[in-house]
Amino acid sequence: MMIAARLGTIALFSVLLACQGDKGAQSGALFPVSRGNVAASSTPGRIDPVAPVAHVPTPDTLRGLYVNRWAALGSKLDRLIDVARKTEINALVIDVKDDRGFVLYRSSVPLAREIGADTADGHWMSRSKIRAVLDTMTAHGIYPIARIVVAKDPLLAQKRLDLAIKRKSDLKPWLDKNGRPWLDPHQRVVWQYAVDLAREAYDVGFSEVQFDYVRFPDEKRLISETVFPLANGRSRAQVIRDQLGFVRAALKPQHMRVTVDVFGLTATDTTDMGIGQRWEMFVDQVDVVLPMIYPSHFARGTYRIRNPNAHPYATINHALKDAIARSDSVPHAALIIPWYQDFTLGPPRYEAAQIRAQMKAGYDNGFQSWILWNPKSNYTLAALKPQ
Repeated sequence: MMIAARLGTIALFSVLLACQGDKGAQSGALFPVSRGNVAASSTPGRIDPVAPVAHVPTPDTLRGLYVNRWAALGSKLDRLIDVARKTEINALVIDVKDDRGFVLYRSSVPLAREIGADTADGHWMSRSKIRAVLDTMTAHGIYPIARIVVAKDPLLAQKRLDLAIKRKSDLKPWLDKNGRPWLDPHQRVVWQYAVDLAREAYDVGFSEVQFDYVRFPDEKRLISETVFPLANGRSRAQVIRDQLGFVRAALKPQHMRVTVDVFGLTATDTTDMGIGQRWEMFVDQVDVVLPMIYPSHFARGTYRIRNPNAHPYATINHALKDAIARSDSVPHAALIIPWYQDFTLGPPRYEAAQIRAQMKAGYDNGFQSWILWNPKSNYTLAALKPQ
């Protein structure tokens, strides 16, 4: 059944809530209720309070799929919700702000409206539409996670040059290998923007916010070509730690889980890898760390494996053992939920066997939760167990 047909009235949503019970129902109240939500106002630029939204409680075991912004704007999201209804999937990670800087729906955040982040590419979701989508997910106990990209935001970097990383030669915006500017992670405005979007996403109905690109660009020439006047002697890893601490403190009043995506190799590499992600420096500043341990992203010879991509079980097994050991040395370390690869990048072709091998490596190390990544949001359904 399509979203539009499934959701037309509040009464129908109530019926769905009453009938569900297979994906997220836990002891006590069916869904805890948030008190600070908002909805689109009839007055342009203003958001009015409405009835409280229902937030899906965090699953004890989380198994999710990534949904890119284009998939969310089209019919694919409806199909992925149906996948979640029929399989072990109980969460969807949906782009609320992607790595181009575009916001999924009409926003009440002043900076987003100022730079046109919610309208810049001519495609967006209405506030009523995103609420309908989230109501559908709530009705089926599917945990909605808002993904918000932080430092890789060429739209904001182009609109606000004062926030962009600068070249030391002429103080003009530094450009990555694709010719795009990045935001300077030292800038507090960059992180406040992410906080504001996170609060809005939670108020709209997302149960959790996941921050991505909480780092510096991963290009070696960055160090020699750029200048960071706000560093004040801090290392890149200290800057990321400080900013994550700020984000967590800012979101604490909403009782929101602060979760971050990090490079998969950070669990093994003892440096900050040049991007400001050093395991011991960030793992106690958030509630959940999600290492992107895609076998295709590990260099040949890593873990003494000639081709890590061809040995998904062994690669994931090594990475997760390192993650456990690194976290054990840090008090109050975050929960770890790994990202697994459901895409092909070089031989062999990734199919159900390769995906299940990654899952098994996680299970053998005590990790029951996982999220699958496919950049086009096309998933190998044969790898998923029935509900």
